[in-house]
Amino acid sequence: MRQVRIPAVAFTLIALVLLGGTAAAQYNKAAGQNAPVDEVERSYRDRDGTLRTETVTVAPGQDRFGNAVGNNHDLAIDGAFDGQTVAVIQLYTMDFDFSLPRAALKEKGFSVYRWANQPPSPAELEKGLAKASQLWVIASERRMLTPQHVAVIKKFFEAGHGVYIWGDNEPYYADANVLAEALFGTTMKGDLIGDQTVPVQKTATTAGLLPNHLLTTGLEHIYEGITIATIQPSPKLHPLIYGSANNLVAAYHDQDGHRAILDGGFTRLYNKWDTAGTARYVKNAAAWLANAERFGDAVLSPTLRTTVKPPAIRPAVRPDDRSTTRSAPTISVPQDSDWLPTDAIGWMLVSAMGLLLAIGVYANTRRNDLH
Repeated sequence: MRQVRIPAVAFTLIALVLLGGTAAAQYNKAAGQNAPVDEVERSYRDRDGTLRTETVTVAPGQDRFGNAVGNNHDLAIDGAFDGQTVAVIQLYTMDFDFSLPRAALKEKGFSVYRWANQPPSPAELEKGLAKASQLWVIASERRMLTPQHVAVIKKFFEAGHGVYIWGDNEPYYADANVLAEALFGTTMKGDLIGDQTVPVQKTATTAGLLPNHLLTTGLEHIYEGITIATIQPSPKLHPLIYGSANNLVAAYHDQDGHRAILDGGFTRLYNKWDTAGTARYVKNAAAWLANAERFGDAVLSPTLRTTVKPPAIRPAVRPDDRSTTRSAPTISVPQDSDWLPTDAIGWMLVSAMGLLLAIGVYANTRRNDLH
């Protein structure tokens, strides 16, 4: 019987076709593209008059700032993270109630639980974070986080959960610097006038957005904020947004399954919200910080989950602002003992196929040598 040899790449492609789609089920087709395109069907008649249909790519409509319109050009599909909560410690609250980011995050399924004006006790914070997929901290001019708070947040971060640290112009980055120093060995400083919209970067370290990253999906232009701080370099951070003065406004950390963002312009969360790209950027950031690449189905909407697991009965999530005397609502939280995500299973199978292929190639070579 003739033996058919299948290259290793074929096994890999087959496995990815069968399993890989579920690993990115939360993302739109536009994921990782600043300037996404849409696929549309077009009918035409060929030379003999036969009516045929073909799929072509077209540029989507753009808003007045030059960004693609439509939630299908965000990073994540709408409702992808139903049942997940963004915990927020908001220490700066002047004319800022977080209602605009809350509404944007809701489109992707996130609820928001917010501690306003002062942080909860470290024990209450730890209790709340046990029920959250990520934490956003918005600093003020006065330090309020204790070393005990920092230890709780660091533990949360080291467990793989996303952290977004927001500061602004001097002196509104007190606790942002406390956390940035603890997690990344850096700080932000300064008080620059921004109030400009920046495009996709043309070259590194010049004003603009990082090209074609998941965080900048669907964004060709973004508003930098009114007055902003500058993030100091750190080997643990990668540039994300450079402001109009070529200063680093936002940077991200993505290493060993840990994700975080450090940002020196929180004013754009409430001031000139409708300027270029802010709502989309907020949605992209939360979707990315949810870290589905690490936690898999555990952080996705039940409608996107692919692993077979008996459903757990949990109380409904009710977004609300509370004082530090109330605990956060219960939601699904990934634990070390949770089932293995589909993407991990896929790569295990791919590895096993590769090993079997190598054994087969070796055996076939030995057989040829004997003959």
